[in-house]
Amino acid sequence: MSNKQNTRTHQRFNLFFKKSGIYLMSIIILFVSIGFLTTVQPAYRLSIQTITEWTSDIDSSTFLYLFGIENRAFQQAYPNDQAMPNLSTELLQIATSIKPNDPRSLLGNEIPGFSVYDRILIAGEGTNYANMPVESSPPLEEVLREREAVFDEEEKETEVKEQPKEETTPTTEGRNVVFIYNTHNRESFLPHLPDVTNPDHAHHDEVNITKVSERFAQALEEKGIGSLVDDHDFMNILNERDWGYGQSYQASREIVEEAMAGSNDLNYVFDIHRDSISRDKTTTEIDGESYGRILFVVGAEHEEYEKNLELAKELHNLLEDKYPGISRGYLPLEGARTNGIFNQDLNENALLFEFGGVENTLEELYRSADILAEVFSEYYWDAEAVDG
Repeated sequence: MSNKQNTRTHQRFNLFFKKSGIYLMSIIILFVSIGFLTTVQPAYRLSIQTITEWTSDIDSSTFLYLFGIENRAFQQAYPNDQAMPNLSTELLQIATSIKPNDPRSLLGNEIPGFSVYDRILIAGEGTNYANMPVESSPPLEEVLREREAVFDEEEKETEVKEQPKEETTPTTEGRNVVFIYNTHNRESFLPHLPDVTNPDHAHHDEVNITKVSERFAQALEEKGIGSLVDDHDFMNILNERDWGYGQSYQASREIVEEAMAGSNDLNYVFDIHRDSISRDKTTTEIDGESYGRILFVVGAEHEEYEKNLELAKELHNLLEDKYPGISRGYLPLEGARTNGIFNQDLNENALLFEFGGVENTLEELYRSADILAEVFSEYYWDAEAVDG
């Protein structure tokens, strides 16, 4: 055998051993990794939720492209007008949560609170990142402080105008199908608190957001929809338990669970609040009268939140069709500085309504409650007709 042949044979053996070594090392790494993942303490394992968070913002076409590499059948389903994904960009996004083509992702990681506004889906007229809802968290002692309030309901036209009922007007026949409550039940309004100028101190034990809930329920009743309004003072509950204001949703959750357990008829659960931003952002004019604008808030930190989001979308669209400008849009909230669930995991038809703001009057919000009741009743009876 010539020296040339010996060299070739030697090279082939080297190549074979290298490939075999790589193959064997890959198997060893695989088994070691499996062993590590199955024996490590649960607290240090990669959870499905963690993997989901890493990949949730990746465009679905990327996964379709990766499937297509292994199975050409998937390549046929890849959109013709869709550019091939840049895998290095996707890897950067997984590793850093930064989207190279979206500077908001960088700002959201660096500026406290900015990431809360990154997921605004539909904004109503004039709504933008500068006037998103403000979740104030005042000291509980300020919320419970006694204050003078000015509001003479008897002197104002506050009653819902009764609509003539025809024999065919639908009703829920005595069943309460809507449950209404107020987690921040003492949220009040500066126009009704003559001695208060600080929005964080706009709280009162009687003249507060619960009156809007009562008006909303009354308007729903006029539309034939039975409604139950909760009357718990959650601020007192917090005080009795020595809890902080930030535990408000924990307190109200117990009441929602109790209400739902006590009745199979309650299909809709609405938590009514008022925002803390200025009047110019929370007020609109319709036919010469002022109304508090309405924002639909959806907690996005539970698996079924898209069902709640769908209801918010439907009501927003109905409001926009009939009363353009009164809706501020619908917004899913999650992450730091927000509750992220708002008890909406308890019912797929649960929503949080922000009625107007701290500088609105109750009269303005009563008008808004009447409009929302009108629109919701249309949605409700249409849905009942379909289900029937």
